[in-house]
Amino acid sequence: MALKTFYVCSECGNKVSKWMGKCPNCGTWDSFVEDVEEEAPKSRQIRQPARAGGYSGFESSAVPLDNLETPAFMRSQTGYAEIDRVLGGGMVGSSVILLSGEPGIGKSTLLMQICGAMVSRGNKVLYVSGEESPGQLKMRAKRLAVSGTDFYIQTETSIEKIIGETERLSPDMLVIDSVQTVWCDGMSGMPGSVSQVREASGRFIALAKSKGFSVILVGHVNKDGGIAGPKVLEHMVDTVLHFEGEREEAYRVIRSVKNRFGPTNEIGVFEMTGEGLREVKNPSEALLAGRPNNVSGNCAVCVMEGTRPIIAEIQALVAPTVYPSPKRTSNGIDYNRLYVLLAVLEKRLGLRFSTCDTYLNVIGGLRLEDTAADLSTALSLISCIKDRPIADNVTAVGEIGLSGECRAVSSAEQRVKEAERLGFKKILIPSRNVGKGKLEQSRYQIELLPVRSVFDALTADIWN
Repeated sequence: MALKTFYVCSECGNKVSKWMGKCPNCGTWDSFVEDVEEEAPKSRQIRQPARAGGYSGFESSAVPLDNLETPAFMRSQTGYAEIDRVLGGGMVGSSVILLSGEPGIGKSTLLMQICGAMVSRGNKVLYVSGEESPGQLKMRAKRLAVSGTDFYIQTETSIEKIIGETERLSPDMLVIDSVQTVWCDGMSGMPGSVSQVREASGRFIALAKSKGFSVILVGHVNKDGGIAGPKVLEHMVDTVLHFEGEREEAYRVIRSVKNRFGPTNEIGVFEMTGEGLREVKNPSEALLAGRPNNVSGNCAVCVMEGTRPIIAEIQALVAPTVYPSPKRTSNGIDYNRLYVLLAVLEKRLGLRFSTCDTYLNVIGGLRLEDTAADLSTALSLISCIKDRPIADNVTAVGEIGLSGECRAVSSAEQRVKEAERLGFKKILIPSRNVGKGKLEQSRYQIELLPVRSVFDALTADIWN
């Protein structure tokens, strides 16, 4: 049979005969990827029947909602509290989890440790690798001190053979490392192509739903940081986890961006060591370790990552430049947010950042998406440009508006308690969070400093 080349939109699955810059169906730019399929003679081209049962693995007629029974989905503890926190309390039976991350970030190491912990709890695990040999997997398991008679290893890329092993072993958890290496017999295209990834994922999802065990799929990322393959892959699975961090940094963060069985704003923090990934039970103390004393451009902030308050350190460096266009660099805080804060400080306080290069960094590789970090970021910038240190026992939380006002933040009591627990003596907090029925000074040993705008922060008793 002749081979036919076509292009598929990775966002919506639209097929076209030639490459296009913009998808006419969904309007996404630069989303078409090349794929190949076998073209059968016209006399043999028949319409294929729809998949029986679909990706859910079940087939049934429509019934009234009130007649349905609530399924008793049981959660299994993975043995790592940080992973259970991100998953919403543990791994749900029949669920499919997609784990992605940059090359070398530690995905295989994390999965090997999770498999070892699951086996030690009496579960049977099948780990399928299409990228490494059995000897390489054994070396990693020995380094991580992972073993167990119910821990099975298979190095295979054929989905038919993988499914055959799952029927023989009946595992409690199946790990596929990675889904881009698996190929389906009878499907056109190379492993990793849109059609192969979509079909393989659908088969694994149907297998998990029908057999009742959990499946973890490892997904590669493309050059833009997104998960390689069709966008529909993220819609098909139950949970999408991103493993983040810099390979040069010791700390790793696992974040949930989709979770049908729990929250999507929780994070788990790990530290990469010679013996594998170690849970960081207290991220605040780890991120503040080695903090310099009495140095300008430094301020602590308490942000909320899900239900957990974390105190991080924000550092700013403002230096005069001889070039007409100053440089702006931000690591850990949104680049556009930095521009907004600089504009507010220039307009409302008259500070001349336009003649200086500005560098902003969050220690430990943590990425802050909480807008409550605005006040601490602004204070670190002011401290550096004025070369006046902020007291080491001071932290700040608050969202800054375009008029320079400091707006209220959520979970204020949890933030204050975390700062108090770590030994901070003063906390700048929006005035709308302080008062009767809200935060009251008599309930805390830490001193509450209410601020209404960045002007109040300048006159507060926080400067050395």
